[in-house]
Amino acid sequence: MRQMQLMQYEITLPADYDMGIIRHRVATRGSGTDAFPGLGVKAYLVRERGHHGSPVNQYAPFYLWAGLSGMNTFLFGPGFDGICTDFGRPPVRAWHGIALADGPEHASVPVAATRTVEDVDAGIPLADLTQRLLEETETRARQPGVNCTAVGVDPATWRLVRFTLWSDLAPDTDPGERFTVLHVSQPHRRDLPGVGS
Repeated sequence: MRQMQLMQYEITLPADYDMGIIRHRVATRGSGTDAFPGLGVKAYLVRERGHHGSPVNQYAPFYLWAGLSGMNTFLFGPGFDGICTDFGRPPVRAWHGIALADGPEHASVPVAATRTVEDVDAGIPLADLTQRLLEETETRARQPGVNCTAVGVDPATWRLVRFTLWSDLAPDTDPGERFTVLHVSQPHRRDLPGVGS
């Protein structure tokens, strides 16, 4: 059975930070994960203060892992160590993957992403929650401009994340925080559940 882990860390930077530094970092180092073992998708994301409603400058890579092995190799290896050396060790959020679906633009290069995080209703049975999230993900994936969309749940906090990559700017009607995609690595995208199956 194929598994998926969603993961993100956010590095919030000073209001006057030159985001060109992050763009250069991704341009010169981003290809380093283009063949990373177990990595389904890594979207190198940024938010820039004053752009698309963002109140902060932020570097916030988002990952879809095809299992725990690759994620652990990254977190406890030189890849994440480079982040810790340059920015300090950020908290890492992780969610168990529930659903993933390709959209009509799955072959495009994503340029934008959206993310929502919300509490799971304590009154809903978890089996019902899983079915609802599967159906919602399939529906969301059919929207024009969607590259792929995924949802995961953190059972430690019972919060869920919805993450979507877009081939163009996300629609104004789409909820959530907006990110610019600087680079995408997806060496094992076809190994993620729901993709190519």
